[in-house]
Amino acid sequence: MRSFEMLFVVFNILLIGWLIFARNKSQRGLLIGFGISAIIMLMHGVIEGMRWQMIPAYAMTVVPLAIAAGRLMSKPEERIAKKASRAKLVTVTALAVIYSFVAVALPLILPVFTFEKPTGPYKIGTVTFDWKDEQREETLTPEPGDKRELMVQIWYPADSKAKGKPVPYLSDSYIFAKGYSTILGMPKFLFTTFGYVKTHAIENAEISNQEPAYPVLLFSHGFSGHKNQNTFQIEQLVSHGYIVVGIDHTYSSTASVFSDGRVANYVPQETESIAYLDKANEGWVEDATFVLNQVEKLAKNDPDQRFTGRMDMQNVGMFGHSFGGATSTQMLITDSRIKAALNMDGVLYGKLRIPASGLEKPFLMMSADDSLNSAQHMRDKELIKMMEDALARYEHVAVGGNYWMKMNDMKHMGFSDLYLFSPLYEQMEGVDIRKVHRLINDYSQDFFDHYLRQQPFKLLEQNIGDHPEFTLQKS
Repeated sequence: MRSFEMLFVVFNILLIGWLIFARNKSQRGLLIGFGISAIIMLMHGVIEGMRWQMIPAYAMTVVPLAIAAGRLMSKPEERIAKKASRAKLVTVTALAVIYSFVAVALPLILPVFTFEKPTGPYKIGTVTFDWKDEQREETLTPEPGDKRELMVQIWYPADSKAKGKPVPYLSDSYIFAKGYSTILGMPKFLFTTFGYVKTHAIENAEISNQEPAYPVLLFSHGFSGHKNQNTFQIEQLVSHGYIVVGIDHTYSSTASVFSDGRVANYVPQETESIAYLDKANEGWVEDATFVLNQVEKLAKNDPDQRFTGRMDMQNVGMFGHSFGGATSTQMLITDSRIKAALNMDGVLYGKLRIPASGLEKPFLMMSADDSLNSAQHMRDKELIKMMEDALARYEHVAVGGNYWMKMNDMKHMGFSDLYLFSPLYEQMEGVDIRKVHRLINDYSQDFFDHYLRQQPFKLLEQNIGDHPEFTLQKS
């Protein structure tokens, strides 16, 4: 719970306890209790924002006022007659305990989660772009002549004196709540919490002058994900001196909200066909290539002068989750500008395979043990065959001196922000999400620090082999 939420709920529970058990409850005391509760609720609403998960707690505020009003309306002899019997006291106490439990449980089960503070020395700035590729037709809409349009968000090291309110995790949260509802098949109101989540990034902040230029990393989300879905990881990398460019793959993302307010929602696709996914990945590679071209233009001549000469285009990497991880792998193979790539649990879809001799450029694969064993949990023979064929493509992942990190007690979506949504997710999936995120951050930073910033390894080379949390393979 957020600070004022916690204060509000605790005060109201104590107030209800006082109402039940205190022998002498003056009219003045009741009104003071109501007044304090109302003030805390007002501060919570103004500073943090009110949300439906707090409705039971909000209702507590009116209890002392209702009792005070009832006392004013009742006659003296009625007040004496209304002395609570022992049975009534037990009943009221039990109801109060249940009600208090609900008031506490709802905001805890569906919290306004926070991202851990990045450990690097830099503050974080962010800007968003709406880029249209005039050379490509949009294939996922029926309208002829549509051009491929992408929303792109860039995070960068900000000046130490930068000030401003942290930007929200999702600026159009109601649109994304609808998207999550449709994709996950759950009620829309469950996802309204995302609208209150803040990041550590400041919009349009001045870029830091600590270094003359910063290495650039492209980020590609998974099918039905979005460009912000790995904020836990993006902010950590930026705080340590990287510029990260997040891509929304239009119609394959949760939602893309363009600069003029138009919305492109997720379009269901044939995600159970290897042939379709291999072909679809070519489109994602084209997205990444186009974005990288645009980034090069910014590096040479940014109209806002923020990135001109500040992007180290000689040290560019890419990372992605799921289908975005496959895209990162394909970009490493096909685009000479990508010097190193990280694939987080992405099946190796795409046009090209990893050769028997391995990749000729630095590559780190992170896999969830649950994903690697997914075929064992399937009953549909066609799906089993699909997964077996897909996993066969992993044979040469670590060949040639590259790294394959197989994470224990891990699930596919643990590589994103999603499990922060509710502690119930962690319990159901058996993933300690904060611990997992720190592990991902430590090893992804170590990988890129070595290959893009020429720093010595601190973790990867030192931890080849089996460990309680993972197995790290290199051959």
